[in-house]
Amino acid sequence: SGVGIREIAQESLLRHETALEKTPETREILSGGGLYHWRRNGEFHQINPVMTNTLQRSVRTNSQDAYNEFSRLVNEQKQRFSTPRSLFEFAVVTPISLDEVEPAAEIVKRFRTGAMSLGSISSESHETMAIAMNRIGGKSNSGEGGEDSARFDKRTNGDFPNSTIKQVASGRFGVTIHYLVNCTEIQIKVAQGAKPGEGGQLPGNKVSEEIAKIRNSTPGVTLISPPPHHDIYSIEDLAQLIFDLKNANPQAKINVKLVAEAGVGTIAAGVAKAHADVITIAGHDGGTGASPLTSIKHAGVPWELGLSEAQQTLMLNQLRGRVRLQTDGQLKTGRDVAVAALLGAEEFGFATVPLIAIGCIMMRKCHLNTCPVGIATQNPELRKKFVGKPEHVINYFFFVAEELRNIMAKLGFQTVDEMIGRTDMLKQRTNVDHWKAGKVDLSAILHQIPVGEKDTPYCTQKQDHGLDKQIDLKLIAESKDALEHKKAVEFVLPINNVNRSVGTMLSSHIAKKYGAEGLPDNTIHCKFVGSAGQSFGAFLAHGVTLELEGDANDYTGKGLSGGRLVVYPPKKSTFSSSENILIGNTVLYGATDGEV
Repeated sequence: SGVGIREIAQESLLRHETALEKTPETREILSGGGLYHWRRNGEFHQINPVMTNTLQRSVRTNSQDAYNEFSRLVNEQKQRFSTPRSLFEFAVVTPISLDEVEPAAEIVKRFRTGAMSLGSISSESHETMAIAMNRIGGKSNSGEGGEDSARFDKRTNGDFPNSTIKQVASGRFGVTIHYLVNCTEIQIKVAQGAKPGEGGQLPGNKVSEEIAKIRNSTPGVTLISPPPHHDIYSIEDLAQLIFDLKNANPQAKINVKLVAEAGVGTIAAGVAKAHADVITIAGHDGGTGASPLTSIKHAGVPWELGLSEAQQTLMLNQLRGRVRLQTDGQLKTGRDVAVAALLGAEEFGFATVPLIAIGCIMMRKCHLNTCPVGIATQNPELRKKFVGKPEHVINYFFFVAEELRNIMAKLGFQTVDEMIGRTDMLKQRTNVDHWKAGKVDLSAILHQIPVGEKDTPYCTQKQDHGLDKQIDLKLIAESKDALEHKKAVEFVLPINNVNRSVGTMLSSHIAKKYGAEGLPDNTIHCKFVGSAGQSFGAFLAHGVTLELEGDANDYTGKGLSGGRLVVYPPKKSTFSSSENILIGNTVLYGATDGEV
């Protein structure tokens, strides 16, 4: 980093001197605080009341001048050295005309809103985000709490409140085959930037009747997502979950969310080899509304570090062209987006600032169910105070896009694709005279890896998920009468352990056509003979019975969504089935309905 033992010693001495300082003024003895909540004369916060008010004024009145003031307040924080990007400046090159830069309407399609679950925030704010992003062609993220199926259809006025990214987290709350087919992208949340390795928790006072129904749980009971996914203990397990979800929705991209940390590049390379379509690198500054206080201050690292490492490692292994890179964690302005793109990102996630745009005033009471502006609460009286509109989010994103376009013109880029990974357009500031920040060395972040012979610095290839080899294609063909006319069908097929996620793609077809109800009981009855591979009957829809004479591997019945699984030993076997193992580990993980 460039900071050595002298700087560490000096920092310790400064704290010591502050503790022993003698002054007659009481206000100078006691710190203003503000470590977690903003306090006047306290610790500096990247988001403070002046910035919040300025942003809300800009989006509510569609004022470019107000947004410019907000952007200035954010971008001039480089004097505060609160982020690595505050030490960067853009190279000076021959500019191009702004008219040559791709339009804002195309740029906003790269924007994503953060994974804030229904439950952590109110349905009003959750839907407002989704409607806004669908209007502009971006994507909203459901978060890990499921979604009301009533939102999967467009409204009469043309608005679409459906989150086009559906998240799958370790608690698997609300994850069914019907949930998975109603999206264009599925995100596996391995960790969260603000609290890596800690899982998630929704306090019982926020688990209302509505939330409990959507999450398939009990009102008033605290819901905990454990730190690990219990079906992911290796990169091979992750590859299997990616395969399961791709079968559940073949048209959806599979996104794996990682956090910025030392070594994340190696993990990203493994995720790319596991056939993820998108990799998200989350920074530590985001998602702090309901995170543990110790995590807010002491866990995670900035997205700049993780994104740069992921980009460089993928380039070194000639894997970059196979995946899209996304980053998030307190992106606020067009300058932030420009830096992220130059470091390797091609998609950009925003959460805190869009929430501010629809009314958040950063009370940091998200976990208490007492949000005074009706956003982070399930209290029906407080929810009445919500005043946000989709137009507020839309205005904000177009302001960001236009600011980015101006930077692109100054740097000579016509499209965002051209600037991805171009770290030569960034340089570390040399005019820093701060005793500590001036010693920081960010050259490793700006290192540029040469493009490999068969690679590109951004995504240009499609992952081969091997769906054309799936046995489900035979199941779908055999079940044609059932799928089209609800006529009962029955057939027998051989199976072996290379046949994974059997029944999942068939269930996808059923859920798309018949919704959560599926087909009448036992409409499709398929008997298999042999040894089934992993995830036999994963996300199996109602109306399907899979009978197996033989045995099955791990994850049998994962996410079972109303189907029936029957497994028994071969009739010729001589052992007692009650004393032997017929199916592998992690049975019925995330199952919500059905029978085994």
